[in-house]
Amino acid sequence: MAKSLSLNEIRTRAAKLSRDWGDEPGDERQQAQSFVRDLLAVYGITETRAAFYERRVKRASTGSRGYIDALIPGLALIEMKSAGMDLSAAEQQALDYIHHLPDPEMPRWVLTSDFRRFRLIDLNDARDTIAVEFDLEDFREHADRLAFFAGYGQRSFGSKEQETASIKAAKLMAGLYEALEGSGYSDHEASVFLVRTLFALYADDAGVWDKDLFLEFLETRTAEDGSDLGPQLSLLYQVMGRAPMRRQSNLDELIARFPYVNGGIFEEPLSIPSFDTGMRKRLIDAALFNWSAISPAIFGSLFQAVKDKAARRDLGEHYTTETNILKVIRPMFLDDLRQRFTDGYRDTKTLKKLRMDMARMQFLDPACGCGNFLVVAYREMRALDLDVLVRIQELTGETARSMFFTEDDLGVRLSSFHGIELEEWPAQIAATALHLVEHQANQAMELALGAAPDPLPLNKIKSIVVGNALRMDWADVIEPSDDLHIMGNPPFIGMNRMTPEQQADNRLTFAAVDAQGLRTGRLDYVACWYAKAMTTLRGTKGARAAFVSTNSITQGEQARTMVPLLDRNGFTVDFAHRTFRWTSEAPGAAAVHCVVVGFSPSARVGRKPRLFTYDHIAGEPIERPVQQLNFYLADGASIVPAKLTRPGTIGMPNSHKGSQPTDGGHLIVTEEQMPEAEADEQAKRYLRQFVQGQDMLQGMPKRWCLWLRNADPADMRGSRVLRDRLAGVRAARAGSPTASVREFADRPGLFTQDRQPDTTFFALPEVSSENRTWIPGRFYSPDVIAGNKLIIFPGALPWHAALLQSSMFMAWIETFAGRLESRYSIAPALAYFPIPWPTPDNATTTKLSDVWRAVSDARADYPGATLADLYDPNAMPGNLLDAHRNLDAVVDRAFGTRRRFTDNAERLSFLIDAYTRRDATEQLLIPTPVRRRR
Repeated sequence: MAKSLSLNEIRTRAAKLSRDWGDEPGDERQQAQSFVRDLLAVYGITETRAAFYERRVKRASTGSRGYIDALIPGLALIEMKSAGMDLSAAEQQALDYIHHLPDPEMPRWVLTSDFRRFRLIDLNDARDTIAVEFDLEDFREHADRLAFFAGYGQRSFGSKEQETASIKAAKLMAGLYEALEGSGYSDHEASVFLVRTLFALYADDAGVWDKDLFLEFLETRTAEDGSDLGPQLSLLYQVMGRAPMRRQSNLDELIARFPYVNGGIFEEPLSIPSFDTGMRKRLIDAALFNWSAISPAIFGSLFQAVKDKAARRDLGEHYTTETNILKVIRPMFLDDLRQRFTDGYRDTKTLKKLRMDMARMQFLDPACGCGNFLVVAYREMRALDLDVLVRIQELTGETARSMFFTEDDLGVRLSSFHGIELEEWPAQIAATALHLVEHQANQAMELALGAAPDPLPLNKIKSIVVGNALRMDWADVIEPSDDLHIMGNPPFIGMNRMTPEQQADNRLTFAAVDAQGLRTGRLDYVACWYAKAMTTLRGTKGARAAFVSTNSITQGEQARTMVPLLDRNGFTVDFAHRTFRWTSEAPGAAAVHCVVVGFSPSARVGRKPRLFTYDHIAGEPIERPVQQLNFYLADGASIVPAKLTRPGTIGMPNSHKGSQPTDGGHLIVTEEQMPEAEADEQAKRYLRQFVQGQDMLQGMPKRWCLWLRNADPADMRGSRVLRDRLAGVRAARAGSPTASVREFADRPGLFTQDRQPDTTFFALPEVSSENRTWIPGRFYSPDVIAGNKLIIFPGALPWHAALLQSSMFMAWIETFAGRLESRYSIAPALAYFPIPWPTPDNATTTKLSDVWRAVSDARADYPGATLADLYDPNAMPGNLLDAHRNLDAVVDRAFGTRRRFTDNAERLSFLIDAYTRRDATEQLLIPTPVRRRR
């Protein structure tokens, strides 16, 4: 059998069943099996092995034994009753049976019949299994409802059902891999063998060949002890790789029934694996599962993970959700195409033009892994193409068969989808997953139009290339054109974690673009894919690129490089998703904070920028209207704020880090050490409270330091505590690998960096959680020593504190400050000095001072709470939240605007505009140089 029966053939057979059984008495005892056999034959299931008849099973309600009339493992349970009997009662009986079925045999569908009517429920339907009923005489009109018997998929792509099925399937494959691995079979051959087995298991359930043909082969042509399973499978896979005219004439008739597959899956010769009883049982258990329910996109990631022991323990965690993939492909191309379909819904000519344009589109994922992006993109493009074809048929009255069908007639073809992958194993999975999703797309076409291309033989996928994408010319994989779309999820590797080989990749990649004078060696590894995309797309006028990236590339120092890099090379940001949480499909990878950046040559016509933001990093995206979009993912000009050494606005206090001891811990006094230090009268004179960022935020046990600036030498000689500690400092510094620290060994009583002010100062933690709405700060007196993990503002006044505790300040911080992992990392040169602060009059400074005091008073209402407690988004007291919102309103007005901002994205746009309008004579704006293309 080359493929599933066509829907037209199924409908013809359904009409015959209605005629043949219309006058039968409908006796359950005498006729049930005959009716079920004829019913399954409508869908091409003619072998008895495809269904268990009179399957004995325990009833959940009574514990007694009963009999299922027919069970197709993993797919459907059929329960028959005599004519006129209650089908809802029969349905309850069927549901009573399924609780004791083994997991691989658990059906999705329950069908009951009394020979006159049918009643069908989908156990995966979230709507409490709503039943569908129809009469035997109307069977022809309802035959499509049971098309799952013929392997036609009836599912929502990306659904929870598919996720669950894919995880179960991957666990079955993991068991097979473990068995092969333990037998000593080589890793490469085990990989190829598993890919072949995956295809056979899927084909068994998806209508590629006779239902359960592979299962029948396993059960009837191999010994129970598994001793001949390896040779038999090797023979079978060899036969499936040969065209019928090249096969031996005396093949076993069952093996001869398998069709020619080709596609490269069965080409490579393999050594014969050895199996035992347990391994054979694992394979048969896998064959009993319903593989037609899996999602190739999800399953690809899971299948990739089966080779990792740690990942195998919890396969459910190792896949990229289709929701995240759609965040790339929808704004990149799919939304525009869908809108064109809507706009041309009543015009055949427009719809045919849309199909022609879709046929020209080419796709490249240069870090494709197991093909997730390519699979989802292909599936969505085929689904849209089908919608267009259905509508053309409705408008013109053309039948499907008059319109096509061979693969050459399809608008969207697999040959348009290209990938580059570093490793062979995921590349093989990508090619196989594309074959599976193509079959699902053809099934959907068959259901909708009654015709589709034959699934076999497969065309060999030559568009997945194995190699280092950064060392090859992408134009050798796919010729650049205005219709090229480059997309994907390149490796999440920070600059500090790159290997020497990856650093060499970076140098080679950026040598091909205009990056002179930019610090490209300080960029994360993903930036190399941006550079390669720019090299490939340079000179095109419709092509686009979009990558998932760690959010650090759009922040702080990295963005200061990426902004001029794109601008110099003639590229502009098209669309973006601001920070959200993405879980990588890589085994063992943690959830990371990511962005999506879409970009294209600036000459691209008709580009309307789109920006998606998130109220919470794990929430749903919200599209925000924007006029222009920069690489900081903000609505505004592509600026690179100047690094300054002083505040750019007169009247704002200076800022710098606190003091750094570099003392080996000998100048710091803990609570446990405090009694000894206080007992020494000379040492006691020099004890000062010492505060770092964590001390201020977390309320950690107090620490003190020995602050010996201008200390009396007699005290330092006469104190045992001071003598011992200073000797420790001297020794620690003398052994330092840093020359500047060693130079301070002969001054052990001083901090290596003394920045302590003589006035009251305001302080912020240098590093703070990204989850806080505001970074909390506070005032300290000059006798409190600020450590180097605090950013201090000497001489700051209450109105300055109001500005530094505002959402306006946070809008700048979120974009231009650096990051330590995902936490904010404040450096005044970028995060404070360049901000276009207001210069308020006396009345405004009074209002600002008042709202700061209101915030301070609200904090004081909770004396037992730390700043970390108070600014936890889930624990922040209502009166403190209200005080901050009131402060924000006053600060916003202080900037000279009456505008009511709804969020920090709007505040940032305002700040960027204010920054670009600043007097050029102040030399605070560094325009991004535009250079001619080479």
